[in-house]
Amino acid sequence: MSRASTATIPRGPEDVTEEWLSSILEQHGHPADIGAVVVKPIGTGQVGATFRVTPTYERRPDGLPDTFVVKLPAADEKVRNSVTFGYRSECAFYASVKRQVLVPAPDCFHVDVSADATDFVLLLADQVGAEQGDQLAGCGFDEALLAVRALAGLHAPTWNDPVWRDFEGLAFNLRDEAAIRGLGDFAEMSVALALGRIGDQLIPVDHETLAAAMGSVTGWLLSERAPWALLHGDFRLDNLLFHADGKGVAVVDWQTLGVGLPTRDLAYFTGTSLEPDVRRAVEGRLVDHYHAELRTHGVTDYSRAQCWEDYRLGMIQALLIPCIAIAASIETDRGTAMFVAMIRRGCEAIRDLGTLALIPAPMEPEQ
Repeated sequence: MSRASTATIPRGPEDVTEEWLSSILEQHGHPADIGAVVVKPIGTGQVGATFRVTPTYERRPDGLPDTFVVKLPAADEKVRNSVTFGYRSECAFYASVKRQVLVPAPDCFHVDVSADATDFVLLLADQVGAEQGDQLAGCGFDEALLAVRALAGLHAPTWNDPVWRDFEGLAFNLRDEAAIRGLGDFAEMSVALALGRIGDQLIPVDHETLAAAMGSVTGWLLSERAPWALLHGDFRLDNLLFHADGKGVAVVDWQTLGVGLPTRDLAYFTGTSLEPDVRRAVEGRLVDHYHAELRTHGVTDYSRAQCWEDYRLGMIQALLIPCIAIAASIETDRGTAMFVAMIRRGCEAIRDLGTLALIPAPMEPEQ
C-alpha cells in the first residue's frame, strides 16, 4: 500500500478532477483520456465522505467502469481523527486482503493512505444497479443465503492462518488479555448509555438480556478458541449491496477488520438482519449452507455440529457492536430506529439459542 504524502490524496471532492483521475488510472496501467468528471455525494458521510464520479471518456481502455466511487475522510477534523483505525482498516483490506480472499467486494483501482491515516482515498468500481440492504426492514432467506455464502469466502481463505493474527490492518486486535478486559469493561459501561437512549423502546426482558450479555463479554472473549479467521466485524444488511439480478452481492465498509471466531460474523448477520420469526425458520439452513461453503473452499476439519455450537456462541456479537456504537455515535432518527431493531432482534436470538449458558465467568486477573 502506498504511503504517499497527503498532497497526492484529494482533500475534498473539488480535488477529484479529470487530471487527478487520469493520472491515477495511468499509474495503475489504465491510460485513459478523460474530458471531464461529474462528482456527486452519496449518503450522509458521518464518518467518511463518499462520492460517485462520472467521467466523460474520450479514450477508454477495456476494464474501466462507467462510473467510480471515491471514498475520502470525513470533512470534520474531530471525526476524522477519531476513526483513523477504520480508515487504516479499509485501506488495508483493499490493498492487501481483497486479492487473498474470495468474498465479493468492489474492484479497487487505487488506494492511498497517509502515515497517520487521517487522510486516505479509495477509488472503487461503482456497483451500478445494486441495491443496499435495509437494516430496518430486514431480509428473507434468499438475500440471507447470498450473504452467508459471501461470508464463507472471507473466512475460509484465512481459516486458522497465523499471518492474520499480526496483520497491521486490523481495526481491532484483542490478543492481549488487558485489551479484552478493557473492551469488556467498556461493554458493561455502555449498557446504561444504550438503555438511556433506547430503553423505552425495548421490553423489560431485553434490558435484562442486554445487561447480562454485555457483562459476559470478557469471559466470552477470554474463552474464545479455535477456529478463528479474519472477521468483517460489522457484517449486516446496510453493508451489503445486492445485485439487480438477485444472484450476487458485494460486501462494503471494511472499517472493522478483526480476528476471532468466524461465526461471530455469521451470528451477527442473522441476529441483527432477520426478524426473529424469519431467523428461527431459516437459521438452521443458513448454517448448513455456510458450513457447506466452507468445505467447498477447503475447510474440511470442521464439523457441522461444531459450526452450530460456534454459531450459538457467536451471537454475543449481535449485541456487542450496536451497544458500543450507541455509546459512541451521534443520535439520528434512523440510527436510533436501527439500533432498536438490531438490539431487539439480537436479544431474542440470544434467548432462543441459550447463548449466555455457554459462556464461562472470567477468572480474576492476577495481581
